[in-house]
Amino acid sequence: MNIIFFTHPLHSNFRSIQSFTEMLASGMKNRGHRVDIWVPKQILSKYTSHQTLRKWLGYFDQYIIFPIVARQNILKKEANTLYVFTDLALGPWVPLVANKAHVIHCHDFLALQSASGEITENRTSWTGKVYQSFIRKGYQKGKHFISVSEKTNANLSNYLGKPVATQKIVYNGLKEAFRFINPNIGREYIQQKTNIPTTNGYFVHVGGNQWYKNRIGAVEIYNAFRETCSDEIPFLLIGERPSEDLLTTIQNSPFAADIHILTDKDDQFIRHAYSGASALLFPSLAEGFGWPIAEAMACGTLVITTNAAPMTEVGGTAAFYCNRKPTNVDQVDNWAKSCAILLNKVVNLSPEDREIAVQASRANAARFSLDGCLDEIESIYMNLSEEVRQ
Repeated sequence: MNIIFFTHPLHSNFRSIQSFTEMLASGMKNRGHRVDIWVPKQILSKYTSHQTLRKWLGYFDQYIIFPIVARQNILKKEANTLYVFTDLALGPWVPLVANKAHVIHCHDFLALQSASGEITENRTSWTGKVYQSFIRKGYQKGKHFISVSEKTNANLSNYLGKPVATQKIVYNGLKEAFRFINPNIGREYIQQKTNIPTTNGYFVHVGGNQWYKNRIGAVEIYNAFRETCSDEIPFLLIGERPSEDLLTTIQNSPFAADIHILTDKDDQFIRHAYSGASALLFPSLAEGFGWPIAEAMACGTLVITTNAAPMTEVGGTAAFYCNRKPTNVDQVDNWAKSCAILLNKVVNLSPEDREIAVQASRANAARFSLDGCLDEIESIYMNLSEEVRQ
């Protein structure tokens, strides 16, 4: 089978999609398929360092120049080539192959929901609304879709507004890197790498500065926990460098000395960080899937996350659930305190109850097998390719 993967430019801020693309491409290559990755090149945008101008020239590269090049290359490809869009946000390119074998991977609809006014925590500018409309008009030309969760699939149905030929759900598959390590080994590794005292455990959050990751909310929960607990348990925030708002929140914390921002960490570091953690604190406001939940559970880490889909979908009966952070600022303190009570409960589980919870977490994470994920996706790909031959 010949497969062309469309993905975001390498210089864009879509690292998770680029990682997903690499996973798909290598997985299909290992299964004997011919694979190529098409990505827009920096043509005009590379000539300026001005951020705003570079962004608009980047759009010109992606939506004017790249489609011209892609059309020419499509004409040279075999009729049974399958064109795969690794992200819904690549919708403007879908019309290029709408009448050929194609499939669109859907991760989340958060940007579109924000532009539609459905998410009050993330306001969208008028240009952002126009851009999301542009994306939507593109992917609505598609006929075949794969979503990463029931939640994303339900959103897809809502925004498509019509039945399509293929609408499947395939859960993400975990990398081999995320597997169980003895907690003591994890803690020793992190302490050696960071000089943070981890012998008595620590909490961890993994994620970027996107509004929905709720890193500030995680710090607020930690503050509430520490106010009622004498244990000086550190908190590790692994991901991007903090936004100004997050940095201010940390600096204003009475426990700022125990809150650590760790950036540019590889999978090996994160795996050990999960394994040694007393808990993953992941109070997301929204997700498309929620990778850290599954990753942490695979490493034997107990997870505290929000009691809303798709977090509940990924965490299943193995996670510990807290309420979503309220939009009313007057209610945030009570929310943080209630989450801190849950966090305290998890920390103080008896050794027997903790082991039961760890085993439940690992069993739940086993649902997200990488091989199983790739097998399901390959089957869908092959069916679409066969339809073209017939």
